Amino acid sequence: MGVNGTGADAPAARTDPPADAGARADTDADAADGGVGLDAESGAAPTPAPAPAAEPRGSRLDRWWSGVMSTPRRRALWYWGGPIAVTLLAAILRFWNLGQPHAIVFDETYYVKDAWTLLHNGYESTWPEGADEEFARGDTDLYSTDPSYVVHPPLGKWMIGLGMALFGADSAVWWRASTALAGTVAVFALTMVGRLLFRSTLVAVIVGLLFAVEGNAIVMSRVALLDIWVMLFALLGFWFVLLDRTRTADRIRERLAEAREAGHDPYAGPVIWSRPWVVAAGAAFGAATAVKWSGLYFLAAFGVYLVLVDALARRRIGLPFWMTGAVLKQGPATFVLFVPVAAVVYLASWTGWLTTDGGYYRHWADEPDNAATGAWSWMPRALQSLWHYHQAAYGYHVGVHATHPWEANALTWPLALRPTNMYFSSTAEGCGAPDCWSSILGIPNPLIWWAATIATVYLVYRFARYRSWVDGAILVGVAAGYLPWLLYLERTVFHFYTIAYEPYALLALGAVAVLVIGRADDPEWRRVRGLATVAVYLGVVIAVSAFFFPLWTGIPTTPEFRQLHFWLPGWG
Repeated sequence: MGVNGTGADAPAARTDPPADAGARADTDADAADGGVGLDAESGAAPTPAPAPAAEPRGSRLDRWWSGVMSTPRRRALWYWGGPIAVTLLAAILRFWNLGQPHAIVFDETYYVKDAWTLLHNGYESTWPEGADEEFARGDTDLYSTDPSYVVHPPLGKWMIGLGMALFGADSAVWWRASTALAGTVAVFALTMVGRLLFRSTLVAVIVGLLFAVEGNAIVMSRVALLDIWVMLFALLGFWFVLLDRTRTADRIRERLAEAREAGHDPYAGPVIWSRPWVVAAGAAFGAATAVKWSGLYFLAAFGVYLVLVDALARRRIGLPFWMTGAVLKQGPATFVLFVPVAAVVYLASWTGWLTTDGGYYRHWADEPDNAATGAWSWMPRALQSLWHYHQAAYGYHVGVHATHPWEANALTWPLALRPTNMYFSSTAEGCGAPDCWSSILGIPNPLIWWAATIATVYLVYRFARYRSWVDGAILVGVAAGYLPWLLYLERTVFHFYTIAYEPYALLALGAVAVLVIGRADDPEWRRVRGLATVAVYLGVVIAVSAFFFPLWTGIPTTPEFRQLHFWLPGWG
């Protein structure tokens, strides 16, 4: 698959390069991308007839923006100020009234209490019946030293525990603070990724804004579940992979030039060992896997992507054995840089379990007839016990078929047919009516979600036709986060799992926004329509988010107002 570059490996490049409302804000390309707005030539013919007027180019907004961005300081302000602004908006939407409801919500019953016992025992421990209510009232010491059987790795629970480790567990704010911070940081990371892909701060900020106000992202940032951490670590890994892409291509060219000057024939190209961003990406994907095993799909997908990127870079340079060089020469080096660090990060997440004696299955291999014999007898018994734990947990995962009122088959995710109801309570106050209902519903902003689904499908078509590396990179992220779940259609799963691939779906929407906005030197009518279309869409999106915000955050509403949000039968 041609997921890298637009040279020899791509019959046609992206036909509509991005524009940034008149001026690119990238520090390496800060010149206005269409500030003149009018053609330089008049088009007059050498005849007595009057020369036809040049077609107006760009828009008044482009010309104004070009003037605003006329100094390096202003461009730098926009370069950082735009992403920071949408990140601050995300922080407000995620941290405002975070402690409400002051109750254990949905699967917080597992992860908050597991995080608390990890902090105190080093492993997940059991709680008595009714512990949720007691924990919310401040009685947080009801846990025992008996191990609890859990089926997810510990890192996400350690991360949830950060707020409680610093400030205690007396307030729900500290159960959820680190999760809200993760959702906020993800918005900033997505804008950085968007700028690398689209070379446009404007489009990057648009994508970040969509992520900041999107309902699924807001809900998952305000409830202490694991999936936001899978998303954040995988997104960071994607960012690092993109940073490596350009750097490594330049290093290959430099090494080839040196080899040719020395009279060598670089038939397959060099092996590049200095790839710190690959190491960082491996660590990030290892961390995602240490939260939930679904992070392993991102590790595998982007591992293959790194090899393909290297192969296509060598092909563009003109190496005759470019695939051999990428797979047989660079491939093993990339594996060594990428996979072992992921394994180390994953294993390190089990430090508490390994360094204490009370964890579930901790001494399984010490029991009679359980220890390995033969080729694996050298393995420390603690690791043998850990391996057995993983086998048991895998058996649990593939065998989960219990019914749940809010389960959602993965086939329904693209249309959000069954979002998750995480909390409901009925009160007599808070909404100015005798009966008030408070909910936390993971309904995505439908205008964002459905548009992102359509954009993703369109990107599949564009990639098949044009082989744009940008489209390919985005689709790898979507595929890693979504397609594996299609193998488990009988398994009990939930719509909120989609947070893992939501950033890539929004990037697909950003790629379409690039095409709609057009270039600053497009004909005026086309440029104005493109900017106006995107502006109107963003305005309506923000209004819809404001409409749904009470149901995302547990704000009490009247039953009638709540009912207005159920646009599809499966939402209520």
